[in-house]
Amino acid sequence: MTARRTGRPLVPAYLTTGGVARPSRGSLERLSVLTGTGRPVPPELPAAQHALLDVLGDGSLTVVECAALLKLPVTAIRVLAAELTGCGLIATRPPVPLAELPDPDLLKRVADGLRALKH
Repeated sequence: MTARRTGRPLVPAYLTTGGVARPSRGSLERLSVLTGTGRPVPPELPAAQHALLDVLGDGSLTVVECAALLKLPVTAIRVLAAELTGCGLIATRPPVPLAELPDPDLLKRVADGLRALKH
């Protein structure tokens, strides 16, 4: 069997997740951070879960980064990550919230102070 010209995998994503379409626990966002816990991996895990653990290695990646590296849809990574979280093999963290915009008055005072130092 030859690969498709589009570069997409021959195995559909729903088969990668064992036919599961939605995560079993809590929803992971696209920018949620996944980290391997370093616990021993049971050999009976499906290949896709092993692949996700291998990609994580000793570091942390977002759901989107894992999806890109494994060439799987984000929804499939969410399902796999939820199952691995339930097994205690990965830890998840919500995305870092966006910082609040600085006060415009403060920015104006800083700019004025910098101009004063220049002269």
